[in-house]
Amino acid sequence: MSVIRNREAVEREEIERLGAWAVRSAESLGRVYDEPDHSHRTAFQRDRDRIVHSRAFRRLEYKTQVFVYHEGDHHRNRLTHTIEGSQIARTLARALRLNEDLAEAVSLAHDLGHTPFGHAGERALSELMRNDGGFDHNRQSLRIVDLLEDRYPHFRGLNLTSETREGILKHGCPWEHPVPVPELSESPSLEAQVVDVADEVAYMNHDLDDGLRSGLLRLEQLSEVALWRDAFAQAASNLPGASTKVLQAKTVRTIIDQLVCDLIEATAVRIESGGVRSVAEVRASKIRLVGYSPSIEIAKRDLKRFLYENLYFHPRVLAMSDRGAGILTDLFKVFRDDPTILPSHVQARFDEDGEARAIADYVAGMTDRFAIGEHDRLLRAHGAV
Repeated sequence: MSVIRNREAVEREEIERLGAWAVRSAESLGRVYDEPDHSHRTAFQRDRDRIVHSRAFRRLEYKTQVFVYHEGDHHRNRLTHTIEGSQIARTLARALRLNEDLAEAVSLAHDLGHTPFGHAGERALSELMRNDGGFDHNRQSLRIVDLLEDRYPHFRGLNLTSETREGILKHGCPWEHPVPVPELSESPSLEAQVVDVADEVAYMNHDLDDGLRSGLLRLEQLSEVALWRDAFAQAASNLPGASTKVLQAKTVRTIIDQLVCDLIEATAVRIESGGVRSVAEVRASKIRLVGYSPSIEIAKRDLKRFLYENLYFHPRVLAMSDRGAGILTDLFKVFRDDPTILPSHVQARFDEDGEARAIADYVAGMTDRFAIGEHDRLLRAHGAV
């Protein structure tokens, strides 16, 4: 046996280890621009590494999840959310004998296109771009990996595999895009489906944690949520004398574990009962194979409803969101009124992408703190503040 475990060895191991329903690296549909294979890394491992080393990935550290970055050092940001979601995606993929590297790559890239100030920023840009092709973060994530990252001499973007790009795209591409987009089947790969549910598990539970830490959520409110109520009672029974902080942390971990274990078991039943024996059969399926059992699906929806009613629509969160949306709106309008104040690399893309799209790309790529700083500087210069 060789000391070195090269790419070919890993690809052979995938054939033996992964389920027939998993995407194998050696069977990738390839990249937009042909490149030679790496000697030690598979195609999806290279995708993951390119994403991690991108500028857009680093900027996620200062982009809002729920709380703007200066609200507290311990609240999640878009980067920590991405890392937590990718960890859950890997756990699900490993248990279901899927390609962990593909699931991780999709998970790490899926939020690259988020604006500063979370979904409020996205809604603001969507409205501003309503007559210029629209805006949404899935589309923007694909633009980033296909066009806006500029690190290679022979092509724009990161030149990721078709499978990773498909997972990022999610809902189709009814807009003009600079390079050919992957053709979407009836259902995406199981790896892409795993990322969708892992993302939801991650944000529901860390938003619970952050909501309690911030004081916006109270323990007595959560007694109406079955998942929380049962998990908290279990934690209190198993950890007599533990502090409230410890019990809250244990409860969040218990809910994550319950959701993930149910996803694994319920998904395995669907795969087995459906007789799924190939990636082609996954793609032809008219139902999503990755999902919860009926009872846990109902309990999960109840938790999600609670978060929307009590955290995401909390007056303090809405006030932060409104301020963020206002900042992005002001910046966009200032740049449209006087494009000469934009950096030269943004102005250079006007002919290729159009002025509005180039400005949207620039504003969407800002971090919260950069957008706040630019807003203060530019609007003072223009006498608006």
